[in-house]
Amino acid sequence: MSQLPRRTFLVASGLGFAGLQFGRPQVAAAAPAETNGGRAKSTILFFLCGGSSHIDMWDLKPKAPIEYRGEFNPIATSAPGLFLSEHLPLTAQQGHHLAVIRSIDGAVNTNDHHAGYYHNLTGHRPDPSFLSLGNNRTPMPDDWPYLGCVAASRRPPHPTLTNAITLPFKPSRAPYTRPGQFAARLGVEFDPLYVDGNFKEPLKFHAPSLVLDTKVNSTRLTERNALLQSVDAARRNFDAAADAQLWSRQQERAVSLLMSSAATDAFDVSRESPEVRARYGETINGMSLLLARRLVEAGVPFVTVFWVEHEGLVPERCKSGGGWDTHGSNFACLRENLLPDFDRGYSALIGDLHDRGLLDQTLVMITSEMGRKPKIGDPRSGGTAGAGRDHWTYCLSDVLAGGGIKGGQAYGASDKFGEYPADNPCTPGDVAKTVYHAMGIHDLEARDRDGRVFNLLAEGEPLVSLF
Repeated sequence: MSQLPRRTFLVASGLGFAGLQFGRPQVAAAAPAETNGGRAKSTILFFLCGGSSHIDMWDLKPKAPIEYRGEFNPIATSAPGLFLSEHLPLTAQQGHHLAVIRSIDGAVNTNDHHAGYYHNLTGHRPDPSFLSLGNNRTPMPDDWPYLGCVAASRRPPHPTLTNAITLPFKPSRAPYTRPGQFAARLGVEFDPLYVDGNFKEPLKFHAPSLVLDTKVNSTRLTERNALLQSVDAARRNFDAAADAQLWSRQQERAVSLLMSSAATDAFDVSRESPEVRARYGETINGMSLLLARRLVEAGVPFVTVFWVEHEGLVPERCKSGGGWDTHGSNFACLRENLLPDFDRGYSALIGDLHDRGLLDQTLVMITSEMGRKPKIGDPRSGGTAGAGRDHWTYCLSDVLAGGGIKGGQAYGASDKFGEYPADNPCTPGDVAKTVYHAMGIHDLEARDRDGRVFNLLAEGEPLVSLF
């Protein structure tokens, strides 16, 4: 009887071992905290990869000079006094559910993607290595953990799935993997399970970590002797410092996932009606949001959706790698490509959660690694003539909905040009603490291997006025 191949088992375990280079079990997490006081049973974090333009989406400046305000106009929403971009008409209909935070100071001295990811995903200011290493500052084992991993570690284990799931890809392509999206010092066992999507077949999602080798069927997997032999073989060759207790837990979880029909069913968006799929838009980003809703229904505590960068003409037009990194043709890329896809999918998610009675217990958060430079013109796309917006970490907007958040409001304000926070300035640390507050998570203590207590996020305070 053939053994389960080492590579297959390690990938099948999937709950961190496949990304062990980014984190090791250095830290034992504290016991799950009491969650009294938080309505949010789950959180969906929708991350707009590339740096979405706050001044063209959430914080328009119609009275600013033309070289700042750009081509778009604000429109009213379903909430009196709350205005959004004219190219978000469906989202505007959901305005009464939204809280727009317009005064986030993401002051990253490197003004780049890696540091922006790290700051907004962990709540911690980037350390000096981001400045010295630039794009070579990839994830490190002693990084601060992703807030989704922290939240997931504070919930009881899900009976059939995992507590943190990320889809439809892991940004960005190696060797430039973005830091901040892993459990890191919290312990590799709390890393997210990654679920992959496909541009060409947006209804098909799969977890690479839940795919068995073609020679290993479920019957063979359940034959204990063969499985134990395979595990022993893999363990002997395993070249990372995972202790026996951690290995045992990962082994049990891997087998549970492989054998669970509920796990594979949850990823099957084709089970949704054509009408529901059309509401979200049958694109990879729309279907990723639909899958996020399915996972929330299945009781997964934290789901992350990273916006997939377009593989067609958008990168060339936008003078970037794609996504929201609009160094060139900012307005055309937003108007014709990015905003219509976003508007349909996001508005559908909020409306669908509300219609199903899930919005009050599900926090939905939009963030990005940065905003865009309010003054139009980027040297890499020909200056003013290129109509691009450069990176801008010094002011950005986040959006919260559901999970006990009071909708129809804007928190804080930027200055008249949208360059810097003006009223009620806050930080990514404050936003992370707000997510924890929504989920009723107040104990952020953990212990290292020597039993020393440390705080997973000492900085920041929750924005309690949003609730």
